[in-house]
Amino acid sequence: MSLLREIQEMAVDSKVRVADLLIRCKILAVRLGNNEFREWVDRELEGYQSKENLPAYRILRVNSYGNFSGPFGLSLENALIPPTTIPKEYREVVHMAYIFDSVSSLEETLKNIDGGNLSMVWPPDLISHFGGNIYKDMNCLSAWRSISRGAVAGILDTVRNRVLNFSLAIEKVAPDAGEGFDKDKAISNEKVSQVFQTHVYGNVGNIAQASSDFTQTSLEIKQGDFNILREHLLNAGLEEKDILELRKAMESDNKGKPRGIGKNVTNWIGNMIGKASTGVWQIGTTVAAQFLTSAISQYLGLPK
Repeated sequence: MSLLREIQEMAVDSKVRVADLLIRCKILAVRLGNNEFREWVDRELEGYQSKENLPAYRILRVNSYGNFSGPFGLSLENALIPPTTIPKEYREVVHMAYIFDSVSSLEETLKNIDGGNLSMVWPPDLISHFGGNIYKDMNCLSAWRSISRGAVAGILDTVRNRVLNFSLAIEKVAPDAGEGFDKDKAISNEKVSQVFQTHVYGNVGNIAQASSDFTQTSLEIKQGDFNILREHLLNAGLEEKDILELRKAMESDNKGKPRGIGKNVTNWIGNMIGKASTGVWQIGTTVAAQFLTSAISQYLGLPK
């Protein structure tokens, strides 16, 4: 069995640890001689050191909760903390979680929690400075960001799926890739990098930071090419059923009318932004709106 086929079989077997899958990928990366793929594999195996290198699927929108005490024995436990009660420059701590842990650590975490959520404790200074401003006449005793078990499992599933997509794409171009250094001359390093950017980081890598100054420089969609639009949306994390609904919305909006973003497509974008706000899509709502509008405008041939 070829190394690519072995990686594919491991990727579709839920009993195989993601860490073991990535060790095989490290062998492939070395044989391909591609530094981008190898560095990504190493970071997933060893953990990330900074936000700059963190992929979008490791940035989660979360809710914060806290325990509060007030006069006359009044107390609140596990109370939701609205982000608007915290000054804007500190809100990132309230509703964003950056997951730096290695895949091995994440897998062990899932083993040790049978349901429930994970907690990331707020910095003590944040509690002491703003804890008295969250609920009237009450002080915050403790606060934490809550991360669902499903969100952690989703990170591991994303790594597994991207490895599968990458290996399938490489095999399509060069079936013997990974079988030996000499055979890998059939596929150029530039082609491997292209496949990596498309299937591992995705063509929407700028989404990772979910920043307000986001610009989708790498997004290029030919007017009327729905297959390319679909590929970009899938890479961004949308589901096939959502993309099918978009196509129906476009067809409905443009019956007998000039091509444009109509009411049904606008409603569809709103629904997708709603998903982003709940963390299902795992990017910010502002970024989701910008990306979707840009992608659909390019497909329809509208000004960016």
